Amino acid sequence: MSREACTVFVLDAGGTGFKFSAVRSGLEVVEPFTIPAAGQSLDEVLNKIISGFKMIRERCGCEPAALSFSFPGPADYESGIIGDLENLPHFRGGVALGPMLEEIFRCPVFINNDGDLFAYGEALQGFLPEINRLLKQQGNPKRYHNLLGVTLGTGFGGGIVLGGKLLRGDNSAGGEVNRMRNLLYPKTSAEDSISIRGIKRVFAREAGIDPAACPEPFGIYEIAMGRKDGHREAALKAWDEMAKALADALANAVTLVDGLVVIGGGLSGAWPVFMKPLVKYMNESFSDLQGKSVDRLEIKTFNLQDDAEMIAFTEKTGHMVKVPNIDRELWLWYDPVKKTGVGISKLGTSSAVAVGAYAYAAQQLGF
Repeated sequence: MSREACTVFVLDAGGTGFKFSAVRSGLEVVEPFTIPAAGQSLDEVLNKIISGFKMIRERCGCEPAALSFSFPGPADYESGIIGDLENLPHFRGGVALGPMLEEIFRCPVFINNDGDLFAYGEALQGFLPEINRLLKQQGNPKRYHNLLGVTLGTGFGGGIVLGGKLLRGDNSAGGEVNRMRNLLYPKTSAEDSISIRGIKRVFAREAGIDPAACPEPFGIYEIAMGRKDGHREAALKAWDEMAKALADALANAVTLVDGLVVIGGGLSGAWPVFMKPLVKYMNESFSDLQGKSVDRLEIKTFNLQDDAEMIAFTEKTGHMVKVPNIDRELWLWYDPVKKTGVGISKLGTSSAVAVGAYAYAAQQLGF
């Protein structure tokens, strides 16, 4: 079957909703739709997933070449078995979701983490190629090949793409940044501050209100921006705490990945209030035991949502160096400044997940 003829049914599954779509030749071919994820039993939730894929089949008018989708972990993604989920509590003890769908739809089924597929989609058709295009436009020979993608929402998810290949890990746990230690509350995970619940908890604490009366993150963002009445100092503090915890997690990850960083998820829309402090914290220095200042990162971080920093990041810098002690004259370009950039999703989170899911299936099927 040719790549052009293959349609992959995709799903972006979260704790509150199942968003279905279909992708052919890297483009969504139906209008995505969402089914609420909640159910009274495991059978009810599984039937929602089955019904969603059947609705996609009806709308496409074709059989799927594969089902490829994101689903929360922990899971054995390679085997298609879902473990004990916090936000979908009916999944307990190991649920063989992939094998069930293979039997029903008679096609291969590929399941990954949402952070993995988000990063993969942005690496192939979104953030990574866009930055490389701007570098080329500026006459800069530098090109990036590695990408860390993180999603900020109900939880804190992540995925890593190295040289165009998705890092899954040996235990289906590659890129699981949510389990990093929380800089601000070291006995907790980073996700306790980098999530919807983290934003609401800090706002309620700083505003001195009952957590039950706390606005949703978008409302807290509007207060922080001065667009809505409310406790602005508390709102700014909520986003600043998230930025500090996120900066530490990203700095730790970038130290290993050495690539660009793209941010998606529901909280990413608040970037105007958290991106500047995030990058500032990533560029701050350590102090060693002798009191000497040490850069937090070997790499300088740029805010790619800021026009001036985008220009500084993409413009050609460095100089030519001559190769010594050879019989011919040979010059090479050398830039001693190591750079990474942080920016917001170019495709939109769900679309990036869909593109990533399609690309992963295409790679596995060889089309």
